Amino acid sequence: MKLNSILPWKKGDSQLSHQRKAGDPVNLLQRRMNHLFDDFFSSQLSDPWGRFGNEFAPQIDISESGEELRISAELPGLDEKDVEVTLADNILTLKGEKKEEHVEDKDDFYHSERSYGYFERAVQLPDGADTENAKAKFRKGVLEIAIPKKPEARARTKKLELQTD
Repeated sequence: MKLNSILPWKKGDSQLSHQRKAGDPVNLLQRRMNHLFDDFFSSQLSDPWGRFGNEFAPQIDISESGEELRISAELPGLDEKDVEVTLADNILTLKGEKKEEHVEDKDDFYHSERSYGYFERAVQLPDGADTENAKAKFRKGVLEIAIPKKPEARARTKKLELQTD
């Protein structure tokens, strides 16, 4: 007896197609779930410092108004003496180190998610940034940097009126 004779389908049978079409809802769900798992396992959810090997990269926000650029960086657990901010050739560099605190205790130590070590983060600033008049403030673990725009960079910004048909 041939195996083909007892199978309930034949190769190429359109009733039992195992391939899903591109717009198939199950296929879309599978792709979304794959992206979700890829994002979850490749993200740095458990490490707010953004660990790369033994280096750290603090999380930053960059915003721009007509007058200035604003950069803020979260540096929890650091003091201003642990942070260095430099500007050279339109590159803003943040450097620092979070030192590990050693506490001797009788209790056993089981798990730690706190990060320690050296970090360096560089941000390319756009042309027209007035780095000579930049100001930085550090308060409660947050570094705020304000870099004004040069007058010629401010003049380049133009709001366009939207037309409709």
